[in-house]
Amino acid sequence: MEFAFYFAAGVAVMATLRVITHTNPVHALLYLIISLLAVAMVFFSLGAPFAGALEIIVYAGAIMVLFVFVVMMLNLGPSASEQEQKWLTPRIWIGPALLSALLLGQLLYVLFVAPSGAMIGAETVDAKAVGISLFGPYLLAVELASMLLLAALVAAYHLGRHEAKEITP
Repeated sequence: MEFAFYFAAGVAVMATLRVITHTNPVHALLYLIISLLAVAMVFFSLGAPFAGALEIIVYAGAIMVLFVFVVMMLNLGPSASEQEQKWLTPRIWIGPALLSALLLGQLLYVLFVAPSGAMIGAETVDAKAVGISLFGPYLLAVELASMLLLAALVAAYHLGRHEAKEITP
């Protein structure tokens, strides 16, 4: 499992670097999905399957689909269809597909080749332990993080909205 941990961490770092350096937002989002899947594999290799499943369901699933829809909705205009045709070329999908294939190979190795029950952590972290930690000693930090995210959401709304322009006769 130590191999799985370092391999997934390497894929996460490579994909995250591509997120930062890519200029096209859709391509950056594809690499971000790969990065989030690699972080989920790190959680699985550390013995935290609940955190890994949440990473896949919440972040790589729901939130990334929302980001993709927002980016696609913002690209409305006459040149949007031409730009979407450029995004569908196979050359663009080589990087994310390669990193996804590496993660799939690692998952198959861990499931079928590696000895069962071998993990880096000494014990498995289940959902109850995560809940007790979040709503026990870290309750204040969780609440502060939620308030910070709410403030960022309100600020993003006010910065991004378009003011109604008055028509002067």
